[in-house]
Amino acid sequence: MKILHTTPAQDGFFMPAEFAPHEGCLMIWPERADSWQYGAYAARRAFIRVIEVISESEKMTVLCSENQYDNARAQLPDRVRLVVMATDDAWARDVGPTFVIDSCGGRRGIDWGFNAWGGTVDGLYPSWERDNRVARKFCDLLENDVYNKRDFICEGGSIHVDGEGTALVTEACLLSAGRNPALSRKEIEQTLCAYLGVSKVIWLPRGIYNDETNEHVDNVCAFTAPGEVVLAWTDDANDPQYALSKASLDALEAATDAQGRRIRVHKLPLPAPVTITEEECRGLDLCDGEATRTPGERLAASYVNFYIANGAVVMPAFGDPMDEKAQAILQSLFPTRKVVSIPARDILIGGGNIHCITQQIPRA
Repeated sequence: MKILHTTPAQDGFFMPAEFAPHEGCLMIWPERADSWQYGAYAARRAFIRVIEVISESEKMTVLCSENQYDNARAQLPDRVRLVVMATDDAWARDVGPTFVIDSCGGRRGIDWGFNAWGGTVDGLYPSWERDNRVARKFCDLLENDVYNKRDFICEGGSIHVDGEGTALVTEACLLSAGRNPALSRKEIEQTLCAYLGVSKVIWLPRGIYNDETNEHVDNVCAFTAPGEVVLAWTDDANDPQYALSKASLDALEAATDAQGRRIRVHKLPLPAPVTITEEECRGLDLCDGEATRTPGERLAASYVNFYIANGAVVMPAFGDPMDEKAQAILQSLFPTRKVVSIPARDILIGGGNIHCITQQIPRA
């Protein structure tokens, strides 16, 4: 594996859309006691279901700690590759590499800097050194060369692309004080263009209310096809999410993509607000002496946090009447894939959802 100091755009590489063909998917076995309640047993059941569905149509690699290897191996399907690799938590989307490809069958990874979603400003845990090494280690495992961009803080959940030159991001996240405060918006945009191989960045103002990642784009808006997106939406003007989604809708309707197309927006309804219970909070360890959740706290539940596999779209379900409506909308947008809904409350309690715990490995 070579560590590269050029940029993907210079070398003719670009990030493909998630709906393009995959070779596989990366996930991480959950274990951290201040993220996953009551020993992570319920979270693991949800992870395993996600792994089972995705691995039906693409190769699955799961990372785990040395202590959890035998336990994970016994519970995972035989077709899943399990690799011992040290991490700080289980957010493969944000700590894994962002993969880029070229027109000649090449694939490389990008090793962004990771600081637990805000470092010393508003990061979510005090130590993230192991997570910050995952992207490079995983590229080594795959024998893919890797671009060194550790001087730029960026998580996989903070970017979405259409594979045709357009990227989606949120201002709330990429302009946050804990990411790249020395860089201007224009400089951040130039970096994204150079490393994602895009020519157009659409900035949405906000993400999902109370999303502790500073409002990652992957929880509020996602490309479903070139020129088309789903946007998390509520019609309840009294919900604090309404103003956030409306601001993003306005931005999308005023934008064109890199090909000059107007963006077609499909509204994906939100479930009723999901809040964490006192009992669930009691099952979480303290982080650096402080509670990670407060009883009654609203969690950032959104159906947009789905994963597009080769043969399926894997979406979160919350036991809400909107589950079926959201599934039907996604099925209409992905007619060649089966939309599978998986109860995901036990993932959500950890701070993210199905898209956050997965990272696609595009087919070279």
